[in-house]
Amino acid sequence: MTPGGGARAQAQALGGRLFQASLAAAELMTVYLGVRLGLYEALAKGPATAAEFADRAGVAPRYATEWLEQQAAAGIVTVDDVTVPADRRRYTLPEGHRLALADTGGPWAVAPLSVLPVGGIAPALPRLAEAMRTGTGVPPDAYGAALRAAQAGMNRSVFTDLLPGWLRGALPDVHQALRRPGAAIADVGCGTGTSTLVLARTYPLARVHGFDRDADALATARAAVPAAAAERVRFTAADLADHSDPADPAGAAGFDLVCVLDALHDMARPVEVLAACRAMLKPTGAVLLMEPRAAERFTAPADETERFIYTVSLLHCLPQSLVDEGSVGTGAVLRPETVRRHATAAGFARVTVLDVAHRFHRLYRLDLH
Repeated sequence: MTPGGGARAQAQALGGRLFQASLAAAELMTVYLGVRLGLYEALAKGPATAAEFADRAGVAPRYATEWLEQQAAAGIVTVDDVTVPADRRRYTLPEGHRLALADTGGPWAVAPLSVLPVGGIAPALPRLAEAMRTGTGVPPDAYGAALRAAQAGMNRSVFTDLLPGWLRGALPDVHQALRRPGAAIADVGCGTGTSTLVLARTYPLARVHGFDRDADALATARAAVPAAAAERVRFTAADLADHSDPADPAGAAGFDLVCVLDALHDMARPVEVLAACRAMLKPTGAVLLMEPRAAERFTAPADETERFIYTVSLLHCLPQSLVDEGSVGTGAVLRPETVRRHATAAGFARVTVLDVAHRFHRLYRLDLH
């Protein structure tokens, strides 16, 4: 059957869209190489010819030339004069692009975003294809250290630059409590500890205790604790879904604040984890959740934020949560209605959405009363 004009137009439009997506994916791979090999940091030291850059970056000259030309063609680096012979062209990383690609700890850093799909998710695709056939999960080690580093990098500026202000502005009563001697904070699903250390710096009188079941991530977290904070910052390997009241080795009667930051949607048994968080609280304490800013309800086609959340959910969040027996399989598209249902089932009396006007994140406060 010969397709009609409408179908042909649809096919042509989709073909054009997927070509652009393929081009973007391929260019993302070249950015990944630049991040992985330190090429942007090398070029950030100043303009260079291909030979100078190759020597500075420690890469083979022919590859250096090809990468620089490709990056210039993509508009990521600039070249002073395209008409001179290749060996005389000088390449520059513009200042704004340096902030995005070479300043890995800054608020404009996008390098972790390039590592996430290429270095973190792509290696797991064969396992994911099999999991989709069988209904099983994909274990974290299929994704590897690159994904862990990318996740930490993507949230670093959120925790460092935004979280303290969010606590002051959106939870003023908790903020005041945490400034007093004897205050205690739990950071559940803390990963490599970036959020835990930010909380410790923000509240220098508080004890801060990070919990995660990933021993490798916790090893990274412990190594990053400053000597001056060693007595009040602790990390414990635990799956809180199996612990109704995890012990605090510092001897607290309970925590003033329990944080679960960008982690609940990854957990196989979120209700059980929230119940454990409730058991850890002081009567006047609160739980703070940070979760993806999924839309209130399903829509299609969706905006770019929702599309991004769905892709990371399908490719990572959902499959890694399905590894555990009894998983509810939440995924990253955790809508406010689902958060309220989980919190109510865990025994919380009140759920408040804290709108901090962030494109990718939404905060929730859970209270006992």
